[in-house]
Amino acid sequence: MKTPNTIFSQILHGADYNPEQWPEAIWDEDVRLMQKASVNIATLPVFGWVSLQPAEDVWTFDWLDTVIDKLWAGGISVCLATATASQPAWLDAKYPDVPTTGRDGVKRKHGNRHSFCPNSPNFRRLSTQLVRRLAERYGEHPALQIWHVGNEYGGTCYCDQCGAAFRHWLEHRYGSLEEVNRRWYTAFWGHTFTEWSQIETPTDNGEGSLQALRIDYDRFQSDSLLNCFKAEADVLRQITPNVPITTNLMGTFKTLDYCKWAAELDIVSWDSYPIKDAPAADMAFQHALMRGLKEGQPFLLMEQTPSQQNWQAHNALKRPGIMRLWSYQAMAHGADAIMYFQWRRGRGATEKYHGAIVEHEGTDKPRVFQEVAALGRELKSLGARTLGGRVPARAAILFDWENWWAVEYSSGPSIDLKYVPQCQEYFRALHGLHIPTDIVSPEADLSGYDLIIAPVLTMIKPDIAEKLEAWTQAGGTFVTTFFSGIVDETDRVYLGGYPGPLRRMLGIWAEEIDALTPQQSNSVVFETKFGELAGAYSCRLLCDLIHAEGAAVLATYGSDFYAGTPAVTVNSFGQGQAYYLATALNSEALSGFFAKLCADKAIVPPLPNLPDGVEVVPRVSPSGETLLYLLNHTDQSVEIPLPRDTFQDLLTGQSRLGEVTLAKYGAAILAE
Repeated sequence: MKTPNTIFSQILHGADYNPEQWPEAIWDEDVRLMQKASVNIATLPVFGWVSLQPAEDVWTFDWLDTVIDKLWAGGISVCLATATASQPAWLDAKYPDVPTTGRDGVKRKHGNRHSFCPNSPNFRRLSTQLVRRLAERYGEHPALQIWHVGNEYGGTCYCDQCGAAFRHWLEHRYGSLEEVNRRWYTAFWGHTFTEWSQIETPTDNGEGSLQALRIDYDRFQSDSLLNCFKAEADVLRQITPNVPITTNLMGTFKTLDYCKWAAELDIVSWDSYPIKDAPAADMAFQHALMRGLKEGQPFLLMEQTPSQQNWQAHNALKRPGIMRLWSYQAMAHGADAIMYFQWRRGRGATEKYHGAIVEHEGTDKPRVFQEVAALGRELKSLGARTLGGRVPARAAILFDWENWWAVEYSSGPSIDLKYVPQCQEYFRALHGLHIPTDIVSPEADLSGYDLIIAPVLTMIKPDIAEKLEAWTQAGGTFVTTFFSGIVDETDRVYLGGYPGPLRRMLGIWAEEIDALTPQQSNSVVFETKFGELAGAYSCRLLCDLIHAEGAAVLATYGSDFYAGTPAVTVNSFGQGQAYYLATALNSEALSGFFAKLCADKAIVPPLPNLPDGVEVVPRVSPSGETLLYLLNHTDQSVEIPLPRDTFQDLLTGQSRLGEVTLAKYGAAILAE
């Protein structure tokens, strides 16, 4: 499997291209406009299955031959999609095992996307047949740069063939029905299964009280879709072993365990569609999450809109400069490609109002085209200098999809407890301090980090507690929060007191959990100064009632019957320290808390004295060169002080000494 810094020789700049939606007379104009926009790659034909195979025994590749040849003659390579993201109507009509069944138990009719059952034998057979023909026909074409399998995998099927496959999956995972009953705790409400056939898919009118079943069904469906991806990827690797393979992920997409998916990708790619005025920290969170799937390796920004979405409640335009700023933010956090959906706005159907590089007007005159073209020229001028760089983070947040499912399937303690927003709170605190932060799986290699935060780590899987203990004992600073260490991987509560297997390291016992309504709050009181923290700070959501068992108490609750009991603790553990935040601190307290922890570990921002609204992210190239990405997320010009070293701005070629001025929504890439 290739490493990202050896895959490409330049930043990929391109778009989803759908030539099958347009007459051949437009194709030459598309190539001309792509050249003008410095587009060097086109993704196609993502939804072209029926155009390549209009009937089961009919193949029509000539049009794609022509398009790829025209692109390559114009100096444009291809990200060749397997075209299996949307199956033809003839396929669904001929093979009724292909369409999905919804959670309501109703078999879906043909249409939309993500509409194939991942356990359909006919879908698997026909999709891999198409992929084989594509690979054999285009595998040696010089335009082929990367394979794009499927598209934005998603959806869940509840059909009978999924039920049968689920039972087989369970038997392989647990070995016996008795073990399933034990791990799922089916004695509850007398739900014990006595035959395998009694286990069905968790439809709305079926089993919903066994949360372990629902978690396992999510695992099974994620694995099932991954097996569809792997079946296509296996064909590609057999025929074109030297062409890298990806599929476009979607950030915090709940139903697929991207940690497992990433292991099957040569390079991660993903689609970024933030809302208007999205906080810079939240966009950085998504990029860091995707970067962390392969433990810090670069990724591809496969899709962003150059102007606006069409599927949000209010589809605002990107203001002038925002598309460029957000593109460089993606690069700062690990992107080696800046790509868009879509090249040309469609004339009809559901995405005709979705933004595109080429508007319905059809020329290079519109503002959006001019902005994309200007960015393309800048990216071209960078050459290969920015490729392959890694963000040198010493802090990390642990993120686990299966833990996400466990937290939000839980009946209690609070309907307001959501996993992603909690993780974002801690990322925002570090982002506000300008501390580079990775987001990684608990199973990842943690040895390179000095500070690890595990928000709401409710599910502790086998060996994870021991791994975290060993890391902390060796000198790390570990932070976890309320509602952590509660259940095992099958959602059974750890007996003996919360936080279960983390109790020894944290030096506390959580006896009870109080849930606050959105209108309620409590406070935490630091009687002794902790860094810059002193006095009372508001807290909300949940309040664990804890007892110190060797841990030092840093702050206590300010009110209610548990006033004066521990709310923030630290336990010395080997050469390291383990902190417990028993409640959701407000942003001021979180910022002060992490400022103290980072200072203790000498974790500092890449530049000092940064003004509000400015983001600075370092990337270290394979050669060891550090590039600083400076991003102004404000609508005002800002001046950023620099150390005494002289920097060169790669985007302008100018030297910077003492300070750099960024216009509103401006960006700079500085090299020493």
